[in-house]
Amino acid sequence: MEAGNAMTPGYAWLGWALMTVAMWGVYGVLLHTGQIAMGDPANGRYKAFLFVGVAYFITAVLAPLAVLFLNGATWQFPVKGMSWSLIAGIAGAIGAFGVLLAFGAKGSPTVVMSIIFAGAPIVNAAVSIALHPPKGGFGGLRWPFLVGILLAALGGTLVTLYKPAPAPPKPAPVAAAQGSAAGR
Repeated sequence: MEAGNAMTPGYAWLGWALMTVAMWGVYGVLLHTGQIAMGDPANGRYKAFLFVGVAYFITAVLAPLAVLFLNGATWQFPVKGMSWSLIAGIAGAIGAFGVLLAFGAKGSPTVVMSIIFAGAPIVNAAVSIALHPPKGGFGGLRWPFLVGILLAALGGTLVTLYKPAPAPPKPAPVAAAQGSAAGR
Protein backbone atom coordinates (compact mmCIF):
# COMPACT_ATOMS: atom_id res chain seq x y z
CA MET A 1 0.00 0.00 0.00
CA GLU A 2 1.11 3.54 -0.64
CA ALA A 3 1.84 5.96 2.19
CA GLY A 4 -1.04 8.26 1.22
CA ASN A 5 -3.59 5.49 0.74
CA ALA A 6 -6.63 5.80 3.03
CA MET A 7 -6.32 2.07 3.77
CA THR A 8 -2.85 2.52 5.31
CA PRO A 9 -3.34 2.54 9.07
CA GLY A 10 -0.26 4.60 9.94
CA TYR A 11 0.17 5.18 13.65
CA ALA A 12 -3.13 6.88 14.53
CA TRP A 13 -4.18 3.63 16.22
CA LEU A 14 -1.25 3.98 18.63
CA GLY A 15 -2.37 7.44 19.70
CA TRP A 16 -5.90 6.19 20.36
CA ALA A 17 -4.56 3.14 22.22
CA LEU A 18 -2.33 5.34 24.39
CA MET A 19 -5.29 7.64 25.09
CA THR A 20 -7.21 4.57 26.30
CA VAL A 21 -4.28 3.49 28.47
CA ALA A 22 -4.24 6.95 30.06
CA MET A 23 -8.02 7.07 30.60
CA TRP A 24 -8.29 3.53 31.95
CA GLY A 25 -5.16 4.12 33.99
CA VAL A 26 -6.84 6.95 35.89
CA TYR A 27 -10.29 5.31 35.93
CA GLY A 28 -9.90 3.37 39.18
CA VAL A 29 -8.35 6.23 41.14
CA LEU A 30 -10.97 8.72 39.90
CA LEU A 31 -13.81 6.29 40.57
CA HIS A 32 -12.54 5.61 44.09
CA THR A 33 -12.20 9.35 44.68
CA GLY A 34 -15.79 9.86 43.49
CA GLN A 35 -17.01 7.04 45.72
CA ILE A 36 -15.35 8.60 48.79
CA ALA A 37 -16.53 12.11 47.84
CA MET A 38 -20.15 10.90 47.85
CA GLY A 39 -19.84 10.94 51.65
CA ASP A 40 -21.96 7.81 52.00
CA PRO A 41 -19.92 4.82 53.26
CA ALA A 42 -22.78 2.38 52.66
CA ASN A 43 -23.93 3.50 49.20
CA GLY A 44 -21.24 5.86 47.88
CA ARG A 45 -19.94 3.28 45.40
CA TYR A 46 -23.40 2.79 43.89
CA LYS A 47 -23.93 6.53 43.67
CA ALA A 48 -20.56 6.87 41.92
CA PHE A 49 -21.47 4.05 39.53
CA LEU A 50 -24.73 5.84 38.69
CA PHE A 51 -22.70 8.78 37.44
CA VAL A 52 -20.41 6.44 35.52
CA GLY A 53 -23.61 5.36 33.75
CA VAL A 54 -24.51 8.98 33.01
CA ALA A 55 -21.01 9.49 31.62
CA TYR A 56 -21.37 6.36 29.48
CA PHE A 57 -24.66 7.66 28.14
CA ILE A 58 -23.07 10.96 27.18
CA THR A 59 -19.91 9.39 25.77
CA ALA A 60 -21.13 6.08 24.38
CA VAL A 61 -24.60 7.03 23.15
CA LEU A 62 -24.70 10.70 22.23
CA ALA A 63 -21.18 10.96 20.76
CA PRO A 64 -21.54 7.96 18.38
CA LEU A 65 -24.99 9.15 17.34
CA ALA A 66 -23.51 12.51 16.39
CA VAL A 67 -20.59 10.89 14.50
CA LEU A 68 -22.93 8.49 12.66
CA PHE A 69 -25.18 11.39 11.71
CA LEU A 70 -22.28 13.58 10.56
CA ASN A 71 -20.81 10.69 8.53
CA GLY A 72 -24.15 10.05 6.83
CA ALA A 73 -24.17 6.44 8.05
CA THR A 74 -27.00 4.06 7.29
CA TRP A 75 -29.27 3.32 10.23
CA GLN A 76 -29.33 -0.41 9.60
CA PHE A 77 -27.95 -2.54 12.41
CA PRO A 78 -27.55 -6.30 11.81
CA VAL A 79 -28.86 -8.40 14.71
CA LYS A 80 -25.56 -10.29 15.04
CA GLY A 81 -23.60 -7.04 15.32
CA MET A 82 -26.05 -5.58 17.82
CA SER A 83 -26.02 -8.78 19.89
CA TRP A 84 -22.25 -9.05 20.16
CA SER A 85 -21.94 -5.33 20.87
CA LEU A 86 -24.56 -5.54 23.61
CA ILE A 87 -22.77 -8.51 25.16
CA ALA A 88 -19.50 -6.53 25.04
CA GLY A 89 -21.19 -3.57 26.74
CA ILE A 90 -22.63 -5.78 29.45
CA ALA A 91 -19.21 -7.37 30.04
CA GLY A 92 -17.63 -3.92 30.30
CA ALA A 93 -20.31 -2.63 32.67
CA ILE A 94 -20.07 -5.72 34.87
CA GLY A 95 -16.30 -5.21 34.96
CA ALA A 96 -16.70 -1.56 35.96
CA PHE A 97 -19.18 -2.58 38.65
CA GLY A 98 -16.69 -5.21 39.85
CA VAL A 99 -14.11 -2.46 40.32
CA LEU A 100 -16.49 -0.66 42.68
CA LEU A 101 -17.34 -3.84 44.55
CA ALA A 102 -13.62 -4.53 44.98
CA PHE A 103 -13.14 -1.04 46.42
CA GLY A 104 -16.15 -1.61 48.70
CA ALA A 105 -14.52 -4.82 49.97
CA LYS A 106 -11.52 -2.69 51.05
CA GLY A 107 -9.35 -3.25 47.97
CA SER A 108 -7.05 -0.29 47.37
CA PRO A 109 -7.19 1.32 43.91
CA THR A 110 -3.48 0.57 43.35
CA VAL A 111 -3.87 -3.15 44.00
CA VAL A 112 -7.30 -3.60 42.39
CA MET A 113 -6.34 -1.82 39.18
CA SER A 114 -2.94 -3.56 38.99
CA ILE A 115 -4.64 -6.95 39.14
CA ILE A 116 -7.23 -5.88 36.57
CA PHE A 117 -4.79 -4.34 34.11
CA ALA A 118 -2.31 -7.22 34.39
CA GLY A 119 -5.00 -9.88 34.23
CA ALA A 120 -7.17 -8.43 31.45
CA PRO A 121 -4.53 -8.87 28.70
CA ILE A 122 -4.06 -12.49 29.77
CA VAL A 123 -7.80 -13.15 29.57
CA ASN A 124 -7.94 -11.26 26.25
CA ALA A 125 -5.15 -13.41 24.81
CA ALA A 126 -6.75 -16.66 25.99
CA VAL A 127 -10.20 -15.79 24.63
CA SER A 128 -8.76 -14.47 21.36
CA ILE A 129 -6.76 -17.66 20.86
CA ALA A 130 -9.79 -19.82 21.69
CA LEU A 131 -12.02 -17.92 19.23
CA HIS A 132 -9.35 -17.47 16.54
CA PRO A 133 -6.74 -20.26 16.91
CA PRO A 134 -3.29 -19.46 15.51
CA LYS A 135 -1.82 -21.13 12.45
CA GLY A 136 -0.54 -24.51 13.47
CA GLY A 137 -2.95 -24.72 16.41
CA PHE A 138 -1.72 -24.09 19.91
CA GLY A 139 1.68 -25.38 18.87
CA GLY A 140 1.88 -22.23 16.71
CA LEU A 141 2.26 -20.05 19.81
CA ARG A 142 5.74 -18.55 19.82
CA TRP A 143 7.82 -18.38 22.98
CA PRO A 144 7.91 -14.52 23.14
CA PHE A 145 4.10 -14.53 23.33
CA LEU A 146 4.13 -17.02 26.20
CA VAL A 147 6.87 -15.04 27.99
CA GLY A 148 4.72 -11.91 27.57
CA ILE A 149 1.80 -13.65 29.27
CA LEU A 150 4.08 -14.71 32.11
CA LEU A 151 5.52 -11.19 32.44
CA ALA A 152 2.02 -9.66 32.55
CA ALA A 153 1.11 -11.99 35.42
CA LEU A 154 4.43 -11.35 37.16
CA GLY A 155 4.08 -7.57 36.73
CA GLY A 156 0.61 -7.53 38.27
CA THR A 157 1.84 -9.67 41.15
CA LEU A 158 4.90 -7.49 41.83
CA VAL A 159 2.95 -4.23 41.72
CA THR A 160 0.35 -5.71 44.07
CA LEU A 161 2.87 -7.09 46.55
CA TYR A 162 5.28 -4.15 46.57
CA LYS A 163 3.09 -1.10 46.11
CA PRO A 164 4.41 1.97 47.94
CA ALA A 165 2.83 2.71 51.32
CA PRO A 166 0.79 5.91 51.37
CA ALA A 167 2.28 8.94 53.10
CA PRO A 168 0.88 9.59 56.56
CA PRO A 169 -1.69 12.39 56.68
CA LYS A 170 -0.31 15.82 57.51
CA PRO A 171 -1.30 17.01 60.97
CA ALA A 172 -3.54 20.05 61.10
CA PRO A 173 -1.71 23.25 62.12
CA VAL A 174 -3.32 23.31 65.58
CA ALA A 175 -0.80 25.61 67.27
CA ALA A 176 -1.15 28.35 64.67
CA ALA A 177 -4.94 28.21 64.83
CA GLN A 178 -4.91 28.38 68.66
CA GLY A 179 -2.46 31.30 68.62
CA SER A 180 -4.63 33.41 66.30
CA ALA A 181 -7.74 32.62 68.35
CA ALA A 182 -5.98 33.70 71.60
CA GLY A 183 -4.94 37.03 70.07
CA ARG A 184 -8.55 38.10 69.41
